[in-house]
Amino acid sequence: MSMTHSLASIRSLYLAALVVSALPCAALAQTPSMDPSGDTPFSSMAIARDETDACRVPKPPADLAETAYLRNGYRAILRILIAEEALATENCTCLLDEFTWDQALGALPRFQTSDNPRLPFNVLELYAQADALEAEVVAGCAK
Repeated sequence: MSMTHSLASIRSLYLAALVVSALPCAALAQTPSMDPSGDTPFSSMAIARDETDACRVPKPPADLAETAYLRNGYRAILRILIAEEALATENCTCLLDEFTWDQALGALPRFQTSDNPRLPFNVLELYAQADALEAEVVAGCAK
């Protein structure tokens, strides 16, 4: 009986130690804040947008296409169209407001690599093309 009593005491002490050791962590927990300059825990840090993000092509609306793969492809196509226009006009200002999702949809035939309606293009190739064109724009504007 003393062995059972001893195990129960040890379990109780262990539980008490666990609870007490967790208290400092609970005291440090904060309500998530949108202020990225505050002392917020990593798990609740908001991502601050900078000026360059203001001209970044946003995520497409969910109703633009049936799947995320297609929406990501149309986003890359829109990035390509914007970068091509910036290069053609030697424009270093943000052209995002001059383009619409309908233009990306309309440009599909130019970027289409397959007759499969669920995989009409290679998104990774579109991303690479968009990245390269945007790098050209940045390099041209840095001159």
